[in-house]
Amino acid sequence: MRLATIRTGQGTRAVRVDGDRYAELDAADVGALLRTPGWQAAAEAATADRPLGDAEYAPVVARPGKILCVGLNYRNHILEMGRELPRYPTLFAKYPEALVGGGDDVLLAAESGAVDWEAELAIVIGERVRRASTAEAETAIAGFSVLNDVTMRDWQYRSPQWLQGKTFESTTPFGPVLVTPDELPGGTRPALELSCTVDGELMQKANTDDLVFDPVELVRYVSTILTLRPGDVIATGTPGGVGHARKPARYLTNGARLVTEISGIGRLDNVARAE
Repeated sequence: MRLATIRTGQGTRAVRVDGDRYAELDAADVGALLRTPGWQAAAEAATADRPLGDAEYAPVVARPGKILCVGLNYRNHILEMGRELPRYPTLFAKYPEALVGGGDDVLLAAESGAVDWEAELAIVIGERVRRASTAEAETAIAGFSVLNDVTMRDWQYRSPQWLQGKTFESTTPFGPVLVTPDELPGGTRPALELSCTVDGELMQKANTDDLVFDPVELVRYVSTILTLRPGDVIATGTPGGVGHARKPARYLTNGARLVTEISGIGRLDNVARAE
């Protein structure tokens, strides 16, 4: 099943997407849908009777209660940088104000001169879970989406704590849809091709089966720290190819087109605009 949040004349609405048509659901966004008991049956029963056309995608979950992000989580990238594989995930947070939809502009804040891209697989939680077992962690995953953890590198490295460079407003594309695990190869541990291009040039390419900590392990680990609830998001980390690591470094500029794609899920197509 593929779920999305689209913008309408009456506000946002959760929908089930079937090819070029959609079924409107009784929820303002996918996050609200996931908090509704029996959401799967209700979403499956709805009739896809409306043409998708040029629907405008909002962030698939408009205001997650939590957005947790993982650093240094692609095996090949870590090894090529000469680092040892981590024993535990590196975690930091992002806030809902950072999110934009699948076709929205990414705002380049005047305060930063080093805005970078980070293509990522996003986990969306569908059930309340705390101290999850492996089986409970699998069940808690409602599905997966695409996210680009656009980062102000000059702000990120102002201190050892990364948050201030990771959550500038209107910088993080998220969507366009949530795809349930049953539709993806590997299910809750999906093996999907991930890529990021800037102005048509391929910058990042990897497969999500190269994650050091896979989605099930991340849900299990994070839920040990705090309760995960429906609509919460975990961004699983980015592979090599970011602009900051290039020589010379390369960053997003006004008018640059940023395309983030994961096979089996979809693509984000955003333009960077000076704020």
